Order: sequence, then C-alpha cells, then structure tokens
Amino acid sequence: MAPTSALSTDEQTGATTRPRAGLLGRWGEAMVGRARWVFGVWVLLLLVLGAAAPTVFSSLAGAGWQADGSESVRVRELTQEHFGGNSSAAVQVVVHSDRNDVQSPAVQEVVRRISDLAASDDRFAEVVPPQPGMSISPDGHTGIVLIGAAADTDDMVRAVDEHKDALTDLAGDGVEVYPTGSSALWSDFNKANHDAMIKAELFSWPVTLTIMVLAFGSLVAAGLPLLLTIAGLVASAGGLVLLNQVTPISVWAINFAMMFALALGIDYALFIVSRFRDAIRENADDLRAAVAQTMDTAGKAVLLSGLTVLVSLSAVLLVPAPAVRTMAVGIMLAVVFVLAATLSLLPASLGRIGAKVNALALPYARRQQHRSTVFARWGEYLHRHPWSVAAGSLAVLIALAIPVFGLKVAMPSINVVPSDAPVRQGYELVRSQMGEGAPGMLQIIAPAAEADAIVVATGKTPGIEMVTPPMPAADGSDHVLLQALPSVDPSDERMTTIVGDLRAHLPDGALVGGAPAENLDLQQALNDYFPLVVAVILVLGFLLLLVSLQAPLIALIGTVVSLLSTAAAFGVAKLVFQDGHLADLLGFTPQGFLDGWGPVFFFAMIFAIAMDYTVFLLATAKEHFERSGDPATAQVDGMAHSGRIIFAAAAVMVAVFFTFALAEPLPPKEMGIILGVAVLLDAVLIRLTLLPALLRITGRAAWWAPAWLRRVLPSISFGH
Repeated sequence: MAPTSALSTDEQTGATTRPRAGLLGRWGEAMVGRARWVFGVWVLLLLVLGAAAPTVFSSLAGAGWQADGSESVRVRELTQEHFGGNSSAAVQVVVHSDRNDVQSPAVQEVVRRISDLAASDDRFAEVVPPQPGMSISPDGHTGIVLIGAAADTDDMVRAVDEHKDALTDLAGDGVEVYPTGSSALWSDFNKANHDAMIKAELFSWPVTLTIMVLAFGSLVAAGLPLLLTIAGLVASAGGLVLLNQVTPISVWAINFAMMFALALGIDYALFIVSRFRDAIRENADDLRAAVAQTMDTAGKAVLLSGLTVLVSLSAVLLVPAPAVRTMAVGIMLAVVFVLAATLSLLPASLGRIGAKVNALALPYARRQQHRSTVFARWGEYLHRHPWSVAAGSLAVLIALAIPVFGLKVAMPSINVVPSDAPVRQGYELVRSQMGEGAPGMLQIIAPAAEADAIVVATGKTPGIEMVTPPMPAADGSDHVLLQALPSVDPSDERMTTIVGDLRAHLPDGALVGGAPAENLDLQQALNDYFPLVVAVILVLGFLLLLVSLQAPLIALIGTVVSLLSTAAAFGVAKLVFQDGHLADLLGFTPQGFLDGWGPVFFFAMIFAIAMDYTVFLLATAKEHFERSGDPATAQVDGMAHSGRIIFAAAAVMVAVFFTFALAEPLPPKEMGIILGVAVLLDAVLIRLTLLPALLRITGRAAWWAPAWLRRVLPSISFGH
C-alpha cells in the first residue's frame, strides 16, 4: 500500500492544499521557523549544564541504601548521636601483621598514624584503637581501628574516597592496612562500578553507530540520533549535579541515566527521522509540511512513549529508599531532556537539513522507504496464521517465565566488589581471623536500666556467639550500646532469622541495628513495596494507553503482554544469576540470589521499555485504522511502517545493555543482561509477533470504544 499523501485537492478551485496540522505538527513548524532560537537556547542550556557535568561522578552521593524510618536506621542515628559515631557508617581500618602482634611497636605506630589522619578531617569522630577481646583476633595479629562517623552516610563515603589511599599507604614494615566497613564498601564498589560503566559506554558507542548506519543507510541520518543523545546526556548529567545541591542524588543515578539517554534518545530519533525521510519524499518543496507531518504522527507517538516511561518510573518513588528513589529520578531527568531535545532540537535540525538527511547514503538506502516490504510480508504472514504464531510466542515466554517462581532476592554480598579491592581484602581477613560474622556485628541500643536483661536475652538467642558488655553513652544520656557477634556471614540467609529472633526476644525498649540489619530492613521495604509499585505501574500504564489509543481492549492487551517479557526476563535472571548457568562464560561468581533492588527497579525499567515499543507499534496501527477503517490494514500496515524501526531500536538497546555484561562488578552485569534479554524477548516475541497476532485475532473489537468512553476521553488522533 502506498503512503497516503499529506496533500488534498480543493473541489471548487482545483488547487492543491495542505490540511491544517495538529498541535504537535504546528509545534514542529514553529521549531523550524524559529530554528536559530532553538539552537541558541540549546547551546546556552548545554553550556550551563555542561559546565557542571564533568563533576557528576565526584559530586553525587555514594550511599543511600537504607530504608528510611526503619529500626536499623534509628540505631545508626542514635549511635552517632550518643556513642562517638560508633555506627554502621564508621570506618573500620583493619591492621594485620604476620610477624608482629597488634601490641607491638610497629603495629602501634601504624595505629597512631591512622588516628592522626582521622583527626585531620572533621567528618571523622572518636577513634577507638584495637581492644582485646573485642576488636583483636585470638592470635593477636589482627586488629580493627574504629574511626567514628561524625557526618551522614554520603559524606562518610566521600571521606573514605578522599582518604583510603592515604590509609592503605600507611602499610609497611610488615604491617598491612585495609579500610573496611559499610562506608568503605560503597566507596570501593562505586569506583569499580563507575569504571565498568564508563568502559561499557565507550564500547557501546561504535556498536551503536554501526547499527544506526545499517538501519538508516546514511551517515547523516545515523548521526542525528547520536548528537541528540549527547545533548540529552550532557544536560541530564549537569542537571543531576545541580539537583544534588538540593537533595542527595545517588551516583548510581547517572549510570542509569547514561544508559537510558543513549537507548531512548536513539530510539526516539530513529522513529522521527525515519518518518521524516518518508515525509520529505511527499513534501520535497515544503520542509515545514514534512516536519509537521512527522511530528503529528511519529512525534505524537514519541511524546506518549516518553510519558509512559516517566509514568512507569515514577512508581519507584514510592519506595522509601533514597538510593532507589534517586536512581529513578536520574532516569526520569534523562528522559525529560531527551524528550525535550527530540521535540524541539530534532525538528529544528530536520527543517534545516531537509533532503540532505539522506546524504552520504549507502546504495540500498536510496531505495529505502518508511514502509518496509520485509515487515509488510511478515505482517501478512501474521494475518494468515495468527493463532499458531500467538501460541508459539506464548509457549516460549511462559517456559522462560516459569523459573521466576523460585527467584530469591537479597542485598549484595561482598562478592560484588572486585577481589583486589581493599575493602574486600580487609573483610576476608576479619572473617578468617575473627569469625564468619565478625565483618557484620549487630548493634543494640537500649535504656541503661535494661542492660543486664538484654545481655542475657542476646546471649540466649540462637546464632549469636558473643555479646560485648554494655557501653554507656558518651554524652551521659540514658542509653547503652551492645555489640552482638553473629555466627554466620552478613550475607548468609540465616541472618534474617537471627535478627528476627533477636528483635523478638529483646525488651520493647531495645533496638537492633548494624550493617546487616540495615540491609535486611531495606530488603523488607523493597519486598513490601514491590506489589504496590507493580500495581501502580500497571494501572497508570493502562490508563495512558487508553487515553492514547481510545480503545480499552487493545490498551488492556498492550498492558498485559508487557508483563510477559518482564516475567521471562526475570526467569532468565534466576537461571543465570541465582543458579549460575553461563557464570563461567560471563565471568562472575553467583551469589545464589538476585540483588534485592532488582525486582522493583528492573520491573519499572523493563515495563517502561516494553510500553515504549507498544506505543510505537499501536500508534502506527491506529493511524492506519483511522485512515482505512479496516483492522486488517491497520495490522499489516502497522507492522510494515513500524517493524523495521522497532527492530533497529531493539538492536541498539540490546547492544547498549549487553555491553554492560562485560563489566566486572556483578550489579552492572545483572543490569545489562536482564535489560538486554528483556528487550530482545519483548521486541522479537511480543511487539513483532504476539501483539500484531492479537490485533488480527481481536479484529475490529481491538479499536472499539463505547460512546460514553469516547465522550470522556480527550480526542487524540495519529492520522495527519
């Protein structure tokens, strides 16, 4: 079927006229007419935000992995207030010597230097040297110098960032020095994660450019999305730095923002540039008309897609964990800037470039049209065999989703940090010299009057090997602090039972905290909020599709099938990261579980991407249904006009995400593989297969809406 022309003939005069553009079409024309202003505003914006962008990794917060309002966070606050900063945020500096014991002059000199270094920074509080029976190993060769925390968790991570090299440099004369503890863990992990993300991004750019050139067949057309993405990346990085001045933003936010800006920026530009290349053939002498037609159709789909992504990610803000919330904020900010650039900078650029968008084209690209004959034939095949294709897709997706019922989640273990990181070396040393649970001591805050009862109750709790004598508060308040040594590693699943039993057996006034308890409380919050996040995402996603498509059945189908790719991706995640399949090939040691923040965050991200493709496919199909009134034409031509774009966009996303599988730290590897698998399954088995087959099966009912609903919904058309 040939594309419908944007021109029509006036019956009285015989003159050729152009129909009035819609709101987005007029917006596109305005961007073309005011291109200099658009370019000027973007240059100014990028100069301002770009000046802040280079400091993004050093400026953003390094901690925030906590459940606000939880018992363990309350313990940390009380210990910092009343016990000289002896909280979970304190820095534990491990000193070890094979030939000398901790009390020897050589080791004591190192301890003195550690104390002097701590005294030079007001973020550090009281320094407690190694204590016999508490922080010195039984053989006397390993000790822990406790540097109290006088600042919040984010500032403590920054303090370790600045001083860990100086601390490790104190080693010598047979004495080893390793900063450990929660603050040091996040410092080392954030550095390893940052290095891995940068390497993955650098590797993904040439791969992405290659895919774009093959998809467009033109260097100019392929370059536009990359320039657009760079603008979105710079703006979002600078924006996060400025936003961090108002509220702490996790450094992880920029990692996810970089990934999404690259993937979605190319995705959106691909859809618009492809449509513009077709429109320019119809309106060779009227660039404004070509841009208007592009924005009225593809631009509208991009806007609704961007809103869908923002709506999905906004549900993550419900989780009371600063790091999780700000990761969502980072992606949302990147999406906003990419969307703004797509709807302003891109149409202004297209209006200036015009037919030169096809410059430097490969031979086959000169014959390339928006309507793909390959995907038209595939759409016709789906039209003839909808039931068998739908059944096959469902069978594969369900088979991959079945393992999800055995999925376990927990907060990351020490294995997520590279083996040569100082924090891991110190952790392993403490564990081997002082016991499995020594790196994760539990802290108990209680009224002084209940100290003796708490010592007895703690000692009787299964899984607790030792409890220290009550320590009175340094400021004279009516509190005591006790340390309890668990018998298991902090990441052992039995820690959940130990902390639960301890809280159940202690008097009501006692509070249990410490780094292991903080992880468990955060995991519990993530588990508790996960059903709510899923429900909000599904409801908001359905409503947005309903408003966009004006058809309840296809909006419901589009929402439900998006769950299939999510479930299948998590099923694959269970097989790979929990069970260890392909672990040797991918280069990691399985933890026996998926990182605890994965389900909430990855669900929102996967669903956002899935709905992104849903909007592209169904908006195109709706456009052809509005033109023809024929559901068969809508299904076949919807596939013919969007199939190649979805395929190319998915190829870019899969390439971007899978480059993160090369990272050494486990969380970026999980993120890359899970998102890459999700996009691959969603594009191939759902958007290009199952969903168009369901369009064929449901026929005209897919686009039906009751009269009362049409009156309630705002009028949205994808035709031009």
